[in-house]
Amino acid sequence: MTKAEVEVITSEQRRRHWSRADKERVVAAALQPGATILGVARAFGVHSSQVFRWRQQLCGKEAAAPGFAAVTIVADPHAAAAPTQGLIEVELGADTKIRISGAADAATVTAVIAALRAGSR
Repeated sequence: MTKAEVEVITSEQRRRHWSRADKERVVAAALQPGATILGVARAFGVHSSQVFRWRQQLCGKEAAAPGFAAVTIVADPHAAAAPTQGLIEVELGADTKIRISGAADAATVTAVIAALRAGSR
C-alpha cells in the first residue's frame, strides 16, 4: 500500500494563495534542465496548468511561446568547382547520333561533333 499525502483546508477560503516567492520557486524548478512541468507540479502539489500560467506571468509570454531561429543559406564553395554530371545528346541527320553522359569538357564535345560531321560527309 502506498502512502499518500492529503492536505485539508479548514478555513472558509477554498483556494490556496501562493506568495510571489513561492511561485518563483515553482517556476525556477520547472526551468531546470531535464525538469518536466508535470513532475514539478506534482512535487509542489499544484496542477500543471497553474505552473504554465505562473511561468507565463513571471517570465513573460515570449518565454512560454516557441519561436523560430533565423537561418542563412549560403552556396557551397565546393559544389561550384565540381563538374556537373549530366547527359548530352546530339543528332546529326537521321542516322548520326551521339550521347555523352557524365562530365565532359567543351573541347571533348567539340572534337566528337567535328569527328561525326567529318564522318557523315
